[in-house]
Amino acid sequence: MFDLAAPLVLASGSPRRRELLSGAGLRFSVRPADIDETPLAGEAPGNYVRRLSIEKAAASMGSPLASPAEIVLAADTTVDVKGEILEKPLDADDAYRMLRMLSGRTHLVHTGVTVSVPITGARRSSTIVVATEVTFGDLEDAAIDWYLGTGAEGGHAGARRKGAGLRREDQEGQREEVAQWEASGCSATPHRPEQ
Repeated sequence: MFDLAAPLVLASGSPRRRELLSGAGLRFSVRPADIDETPLAGEAPGNYVRRLSIEKAAASMGSPLASPAEIVLAADTTVDVKGEILEKPLDADDAYRMLRMLSGRTHLVHTGVTVSVPITGARRSSTIVVATEVTFGDLEDAAIDWYLGTGAEGGHAGARRKGAGLRREDQEGQREEVAQWEASGCSATPHRPEQ
């Protein structure tokens, strides 16, 4: 068994992940992991986020600031359009290209999460990958231009960030704020990643 009072470390600089943990009432410190996030040749999106979450946890645990008593939580998310991994956009043109690609189509959002805990003098880690099918409604050029003007796409896989004002259409034609579907899984279909 592990100590539930052990310090929790988030191995991510993501403001959204900090918000989620804070919203759950958890006390934690932040120690972002600096790793190469380049996809490997032919790497499937689910395997990509699995690998990155494991590497982020390992990098955080290998930090000189690490304590053997802490619980480390690491995660990575990517957008997958027909097997193409959409990482964080390089610039506004790249973000526009990604949003155009997502407009009016279904894509997958993959998230890999690794938790590493100390158990009786050893460390045990567990990793899960969740994939959610999401359908965007048609995005007009003016809406994409407005969204890019907010700066909300910066640092977010597939140039989309929940709660930033972009809307999507669910399978019944209902339009909802992106924050709602990501937070609740509303009208989303879970999938198992390729192994």
